[in-house]
Parts: sequence; C-alpha cells; structure tokens
Amino acid sequence: MRIARSGSALLAGAVAVTLSVTALPAAFAAPSSSAVISEVYGGGGNSGATLTRDFIELANASSGQFALSGFSVQYLPGTPSAGSQWQVTPLSGAVAPGGRYLVAQAAGTGGTVDLPTADATGTTAMSATAGTVALVSGTTPLTCKTAADCAADTRIVDLVGYGTAVVREGSGPATGASAGASVARGASLADTDDNAADLTSGTPTPVNAAGETSGGSVPEEPEGPTEPGTVRIHDIQGTTRVSPLAGQPVAGVPGVVTGVRTGGSRGFWIQDTAPDDDPRTSEGLFVYTGSAVPTVAVGDSVLVSGQVAEYYPATGSQSLTQLTAPRTTVLSSGNALPAPVVLNARSVPDAYVPTAGGGSIDALPLQPKKYALDLYESLEGVRVTMSDTRVTGATTAYDEVWVTVKPKENPTRRGGTLYRSYEDQNTGRLKVMSLDPARPVPVANVGDTLAGTTTGVLDYASYGGYNVQATQLGRHVDKGLRREVTRKQKRDELAVATYNVENLDALDDQAKFDTLASGVAVNLSSPDIVSLEEIQDDNGAVNDGTVGSETTLKRFADAIVAAGGPRYSWRYVAPENNKDGGEPGGNIRNVFLFNPKRVSFVDRAGGDATTAVQAVKTRKGVTLSVSPGRINPAGDAWNSSRKPLVGEFLFRGEPVFVIGNHFASKGGDQSLHGRFQEPTRSSETQRVRQAAEVNTFVTSLLKADKSARVVTLGDLNDFAFSPTMDALTRGRVLKPLITTLPKAEQYSYVYDGNSQTLDHILTSPGIRRLDYDVVHINAEFADQASDHDPQIVRIK
Repeated sequence: MRIARSGSALLAGAVAVTLSVTALPAAFAAPSSSAVISEVYGGGGNSGATLTRDFIELANASSGQFALSGFSVQYLPGTPSAGSQWQVTPLSGAVAPGGRYLVAQAAGTGGTVDLPTADATGTTAMSATAGTVALVSGTTPLTCKTAADCAADTRIVDLVGYGTAVVREGSGPATGASAGASVARGASLADTDDNAADLTSGTPTPVNAAGETSGGSVPEEPEGPTEPGTVRIHDIQGTTRVSPLAGQPVAGVPGVVTGVRTGGSRGFWIQDTAPDDDPRTSEGLFVYTGSAVPTVAVGDSVLVSGQVAEYYPATGSQSLTQLTAPRTTVLSSGNALPAPVVLNARSVPDAYVPTAGGGSIDALPLQPKKYALDLYESLEGVRVTMSDTRVTGATTAYDEVWVTVKPKENPTRRGGTLYRSYEDQNTGRLKVMSLDPARPVPVANVGDTLAGTTTGVLDYASYGGYNVQATQLGRHVDKGLRREVTRKQKRDELAVATYNVENLDALDDQAKFDTLASGVAVNLSSPDIVSLEEIQDDNGAVNDGTVGSETTLKRFADAIVAAGGPRYSWRYVAPENNKDGGEPGGNIRNVFLFNPKRVSFVDRAGGDATTAVQAVKTRKGVTLSVSPGRINPAGDAWNSSRKPLVGEFLFRGEPVFVIGNHFASKGGDQSLHGRFQEPTRSSETQRVRQAAEVNTFVTSLLKADKSARVVTLGDLNDFAFSPTMDALTRGRVLKPLITTLPKAEQYSYVYDGNSQTLDHILTSPGIRRLDYDVVHINAEFADQASDHDPQIVRIK
C-alpha cells in the first residue's frame, strides 16, 4: 500500500462513517504539572472564522522555566488512515513560569484578524473539528495511531484530542471545536488526563510568550520598494542549500515574474535577468504571499522586499528558500522571460546526491556538475525546459505526473524506470504539475510521452522532491499501454497468486469490488489459491470492535463469479481488535481464497489471533498444528502489524504450505531526496525481524520434511536487494522468484516514478518446476483498483 500524502490511494465515493472510540488508559503521559497544551484551534482562515491562522498554545503551570529546545508539537488527523503521519513543528526557547507559548500553524483564505507574533511557526493545516495535538520530547514523528499505542509512548508530554479524535486522553476527546471555536483549559490549567473534562470550547484567545493577544484587522500592506536594493537573488540563494541571509530582511530585490501560483501555497517566482557567473547560485526565487492571491503577472518586472526564510515542507525534507511577507512594486509588464535551462541526459549528472554520513547536507557546497540533486537545487526557482519526456509514474489524483529526462536510464520493458539498488538512483526523474488550473497535466500512463516541450519553474516539495511547475506542457501521446492477462494454469499446475487489494471492506463501492474481481478472474486467469493483503473487517474504519470479514469476502467472491471466475472459498484468522496496525478500526488481515474444485484446504482447529502455528513432524512428513494459523503472533516483531497467515492445502493429493504476508510499511523512512544523506530506513528494523520470524518457521517445516513444498508470498514492503530479503532467505530455505525475471521486468509497484518491487513470491527447494509472472494491471495506470500489481506462480 502506498505510503504517501494520504497514506493510501483515495477511493472514489468513500463512505462517511461515525467512529466509536475506546477509552484511553488512565495512565497516559502522567498528568503534567509543568508544560501543557493549553489551547488548540484548527479553524483559522476558514469560512466563518475571525482569526486567519490555526494555532497551538502551550502553558507552564510550574514555578520554573520549561525549556523547549529539542521539543516539538505534532498533529495527527482525527481519523488517521493507514498512511497518516504525524506532522511535526520543532520548538525552541522556553515557556516562562505561568507563561504562554504560541505556535502558529497554517493560514487559510478567510478571517480578518492576525495572531499575535508567534513564538514558533509551522505549516500544518489542522482540522477545525477533529484532530490530535501532542507536545513531544523530540522532533522525530510519532508513529502511534491509536489511543493505547500513544499512551505507551513516553516521549509524549501532553496530548489533546478534539472533536471525534481517535487518539485522545481519558474518556473522550474535547468537544465543540469549530471554525469559530477553540478548545482550551481553564485558568487553573488542570490536567487530569481526560481531554473531555479538562478542555472546553469557546472563543479562541491566543497568547504569546510576551503576553500579547490578537486584535485589530489585518494591516494594509505598506508601500512597495521604489529602488533596487543591493541584494540580488543569487545572494539570497547562496552556494549551499540554505540561504546565508535566512531570517534577515531584504529590500528591493529585482526580478521578472516567471510563474504565478494562485492555489495551495500561493505566491510567485521571480528570476534575475543579470545572473552571476557561479553555477552554484540559483537565479530564481519563490515569493510566498500566504493567503493572498498574487496580483502580479508573468512578464512583470518587479522589486520585492520581504524576509528571507527557509521553508521545510516536511520533517527531514530539504528546504525551499523563499521571501515571506512581501511588498512588491511592478515596474513594467510584458517583459521577455529568461531563457530556460535545458534538462536532458547530457546536462543532468549520473550521481544522485552527496553523502553526509547520514547527517544533513544543508551546509555542503553545491556541486551541480557532479550530483543531480545539487544541479536541481542550483536551479531552484529557475525556468527549465525538457523535450519529449517519457512518463515513468502515471498521473495521480493530485494532477501530477512523473517523467524522465533520461530515456535510457534503467528502462523497464513497459516504459518505466527501474529502481535497481540503494546506490543506483534514477537521476532523470522529475514530477510535473501545471500552473494553469484550466489545463492540468494529462491523464497519462507509464510509457506515454509528453511530446515536444515542457517548460516551467523548478520547485521543491515534500512529496517527490524537485518538480517542474509547468507553464507550458508537452503534447500527451498515448503509447497504448495495456493491462496484462496471464495464461491459464494447466491441469497439473497449481496456480498461487498474491494480490494487495488496498483496504477492501464491505462499505466500498461495488465498482471497486468489480474491478478487483476482474483482476482475479480475467487478468490472473482464476488462480487456484489467492493470498490477499489488506482485507478489512466488515465495516472498515468504523471502530466498534467488529473483526469479522465474512460480508466483505462474500461480496468479493460473488464479484469474481460475476466476472467469470470460480466460486472461491476462504480462510483467515480474525485479528484482535486494533492490534494489527493499518487503518484504526479496520482490523486489516491476510486472507486465502481457494477454488475448492481444484484444491482443498486442510482445516485443523485451534487457530486464533494469539495461538502460534507449529510444524509437526509425522511419519508421512510435516503438518501444521493448526490450519489456518499465525506465525508467533505474540512476538515483538508483529507489534501493531499484520501477522502472517499459514495454511495447509492439498493439490492432487500432495500437501502445499502457503504463508501469506504483509510486512510493516515503509512509513517513517527518510526520503531519497531529503536533507539527510544517506537516508535512514528506520522502518526496516521491524521488517527484518518479521522476515527472520518467517524464515525460522519455514526452516522448522523443512527440518521436519526437507522436501516440503512451501510458498511464501505477499506484500513484504521491501526490495529484492534489501536486508529484509536477506533475512527471509537466510539458509537458502526460500528462493525469491522476482530475481528470476529479466532485470527490466523486476517490479510490481511504482512510487515517485520508480518502478520497484514490494510484493514477492518465494518458494522452498522442494518446488523445482514452476512458471512465475508479475501481472501488470494497476501500478502503471492512472486508473487503478490498487497501487500494487498481483503476482502468480504456477507449480507443476
């Protein structure tokens, strides 16, 4: 499942649900007698709001100063999805005894009253009605998604859940938050670890460390500059990733407007028409106008005054140098734009990024002729152009498409760009978005092209890194990519498939069931066994204790029959409520579908959410102690994660053991394009432990019967070249089949324009004659039922 902006692909026609929440244990982050979250307001800038920004206010109830260096405030949506991530705002300074500390967050387009001067500023867009805010010792994002898990995290100093927040303290969240109301503690700052009792709704009253409060209307913008100043754009950008003038005011910076963004993060780009001779210093700059729609036009010659700032879109991301609080004077209009810099296979280096031994690369001098990310940083805010680019990542729901300016860089058979190793990055990938709302990027699949010229401004964002904000888009050429259909298994072949069906539950639209079912019945040619990942309970994210999936699976089985497939039966082990990670309340699990006319399931009673399956040696070979069963479900490796499902099948009288897996997600890993290089893959630790558990179990099967036929498969959330795979295959008990394919076909998933493999099928040495296929029906297409492609192995 893609871990990205929303954590999972957005589903059309999502059903609105009401959450029932479970009371948090009373012993949540011991009631604080010092720093507390005193007020939370997420309605800033909304329709009907008075204040223009969201805010979080801290207070100090003690008689001593509370230092905030190294602390952060973090925000989680009220109903987090599987991929929701805590958004972090680092803090500095201190809260005086009895004092307040104000953290400003995102601004909206409404409201008329500014906050008082904030003591810290973030960019988190908080919900007006439901969310969770935590005061955290440290700046590493929290990972907990449930009240119980957050209660166990000792880094949390204080926490406030409001509205219908799943994560909150005590009997319930604080209620009454809205566009015009905050939730706040009383004058005593009482903290009994019960949000519903401790905080009440009322008119927002933000107070900063200086004791200042909001008041008055937004002041009129002062007059713009009339004369050029001494500072030019290249002086602001400097020779590293961080401006040498960060935090300082500048006046009368000259430039010509090259692009205007009227939605999202509003503002405009300017570029100097008199560049210096240093290739490291960018000549372009973003001017951030906040909630105000820019009043300039492309081609305007302007002077801009403001404050230089480094904007970090996300924790661990690189920054975007910009001017804030701008005052702009238009000198003339209709001016010619600077010639764009050509990006192609010759101009973009083959090396990706310098190393800092895992530390920040912010202070390293740029080397644009050596590293691709250094080149892109040296062109931040500059006009660029590229010709006849091939699409390597299909158009997303956010009107973004990935292309490559290096058509010969690790090409896949179907037009993508293969991610081959941690050291072999694809440097030609760039994300393209349109600055013209009336002309969004075309709906394109992998392998299509944007013929002719695509021109725009090079920008940086947390999702995907460097991107082109296009003012001119190439012509979309459909290269006719088609969904694959694998061959039907022969009579004496056992066909086993894996398919991540992306949080399927009985509340989903019938269209999703039908499309996924067609994938099984038609594209996979009705395998004998299908190991499914991401089957949720029957009411999805409704958090009411439901754990069964019978209604979901019946709808899916019926849809497969309607698509021309067989009538499948199924087996699974229902998880304990909210113990297997994924979307809160969804109770995600692995499931086996099987065609009883071709294969039989060996049922052995006793398998449940907490019982560990064991290999049992007999005179006739090995059997399972329970079937279906789970591998060591009480082991630490499976905390808040899906447990492997193990089943024993008979095909033509011969036993086959199938292990369905869905390892921990890659959420929380540092990004390939981030400021920490090489990036830390923190999530890998749990997957390696999970892989070792599966390896140990397979080893026990083979120790009891060295010829046992074992198929291990599923969404392992890791690559064929990863330590996870090393741990899984240790002792050569399993062979990864993805490596048996030609290099250009070794992928099942596309992320940020990289074709890669997260899904796998592995077989034991007892399986000697097989035919393996990745069936490409989803990952390369803009229209997809899942973000994963299924795989199949036919065993003779």
